[in-house]
Amino acid sequence: MKFYAEEFKPDQAEKVGILLVNLGSPEAPTAGAIRRFLKEFLSDHRVVEIPKVLWQLILNFFILPLRPGKLVPLYQSIWTPEGSPLVSIAHKQKEKLETEFKDRAANTELTFALAMRYGKPDIASAVRQLARDNARKILVFPTYAQYSGTTTASIFDAVTSEFQQWRWVPELRFINQYYDQDKYIQALADSVQTHWQSHVRGQKLVISFHGLPKANYLKGDPYFDQCHKTAQLLAVELGLDESQWLITFQSRFGKAEWLKPYTSDTLQNLAEQGVNSVDIICPGFAIDCLETLEEIKVENRDVFLQAGGKDYHYIPALNDSAVNINAMANLIEQHIQGW
Repeated sequence: MKFYAEEFKPDQAEKVGILLVNLGSPEAPTAGAIRRFLKEFLSDHRVVEIPKVLWQLILNFFILPLRPGKLVPLYQSIWTPEGSPLVSIAHKQKEKLETEFKDRAANTELTFALAMRYGKPDIASAVRQLARDNARKILVFPTYAQYSGTTTASIFDAVTSEFQQWRWVPELRFINQYYDQDKYIQALADSVQTHWQSHVRGQKLVISFHGLPKANYLKGDPYFDQCHKTAQLLAVELGLDESQWLITFQSRFGKAEWLKPYTSDTLQNLAEQGVNSVDIICPGFAIDCLETLEEIKVENRDVFLQAGGKDYHYIPALNDSAVNINAMANLIEQHIQGW
């Protein structure tokens, strides 16, 4: 049995560790790096629930040989001098949260670590770093506002799998979701209003969430309902009536039915029905990534314009904005009460 808290210092004050976790990204926009990332991601039984033997045949003989090459130009189009936007912005979130809590002068001393569910920095390394920082209590913060077994529960699996190797397990708390938290909804509304102040307001606000196979929802995954609640709360916060906004789901994969309505189909239909301008926001993404910067900002824009639309504006994810850092900090404060 391994024991990764060997550097724990009993003569010093214990800290509370905050483990921020996002999905992850390939380490480079190359076919090899993308293939390694997809193999880890798509081998997760929480993500793909097809029987393992059948799925491994499909994955290794059809998807992994072909798909990485197709994704190379897409990742290259969003890559920055700092690398993957998802990973680099996640680091900025962590740094700004560290500064935020220094300014807040919290009664509890906190130490932060960042991890990705797939790729690097990995969860095992991050929690071991928290142990070396004298954290004997750890709050796991998956940055997915809406709970799904494919995301939040997968992080739970990875964290607890690591702790099964520890002799001295720390106290744990876990943020399951924050889809209806006031500060989160206010941050989303602030981002929309800020966009409207500098752009002509679209006729429709499209609120797009990452898709999920319909079968997952029928088996009891609450994601679909939580997405609808987030969208409704955002619409209320913005003072919109039912004719001014709609909810959609993007990023479907494979031939199975996914949650509807589909974002691309909806945008095409809107344009064909005479809607000339739309604004689109993706509240399920805490950080901009391939699915927002390429799929929504570029691909779906083309769908809308080619169908006759005129003006299409993507409203960026909350990223490391001041309002989002404040919302995240308040959520952390709520969950460490009593520690």
